[in-house]
Amino acid sequence: MPDYVAKEQDFIAARPGYHEARAVIFGAPLDATVCFRPGTRGGPAAVRAMSYCLEEFSLDLERDLRSLAFHDLGNVLLPPGDIQAGLSRIEAVAERICRDGKVPFVLGGEHLVTWPVIRAVAARYPGLAVVHLDAHADLRAEYLGLALSHATVMHHVGEFLGRANLFHFGIRSADGAELVAARESGAFHPHRVLPGLVETVPALRNRPVYVSLDIDVVDPAFAPGVGTPEPAGVTPQEILDVVRLLNDLRVVGWDVVEVNPACDPAGITALLAAKIVREALLGLVQK
Repeated sequence: MPDYVAKEQDFIAARPGYHEARAVIFGAPLDATVCFRPGTRGGPAAVRAMSYCLEEFSLDLERDLRSLAFHDLGNVLLPPGDIQAGLSRIEAVAERICRDGKVPFVLGGEHLVTWPVIRAVAARYPGLAVVHLDAHADLRAEYLGLALSHATVMHHVGEFLGRANLFHFGIRSADGAELVAARESGAFHPHRVLPGLVETVPALRNRPVYVSLDIDVVDPAFAPGVGTPEPAGVTPQEILDVVRLLNDLRVVGWDVVEVNPACDPAGITALLAAKIVREALLGLVQK
């Protein structure tokens, strides 16, 4: 995957291969509000680097990336110290991708990057549902005095789309107020991911769906490179089964966020993220 800076909309449209692509990857290396272990700004580069370890062919899906149309724009250039300006730039890139009839696929960066992308996707797809795969509820109204935080991202999404359009899976960390908000969602499956999603799929069929996957939904034994590790997560096999199940839905946007290579010298977290990206891309571009 190439790695260059995408910062102007004319620049995006001029990239060779962009117009033919159905899915468009871009990195959003925001690392401004992480509250425990910083380093997610290196996530997009780490996922791209570890992708070279993987075959383009998926044995499980029996499809090959080399025969499918996707494009990597590189990273959005984010101004240091200005969260709002950074979010605006991310939203502008996502808006252009959606306006061109393509599916945005975002590599984070902290989870806050999901918020501007969902705003852009929802503008094109009324009735959007969000599948949220995460160890943490991220439903706080504010955290450490900040309204815009990786810990508040799903609160903003719920206020924007309506909580009934949020579907949470794998949550194993929340406070009492977040639990109340989570129970007002379309689905809330603490600890459970695949069984909960199987139950929920009928409610998501025929709806546009955005998938936001925080890599810390996976147990830190398999994905140690995260900012806020939480024990008792799912296995890599289960999360890959989840991705393949999601491929049967009308997915119109994806992100994989919170990969923190600074906390994982072996790169196994980024490698897992790269495999998730491959399986999700193959599901997107087959449609």
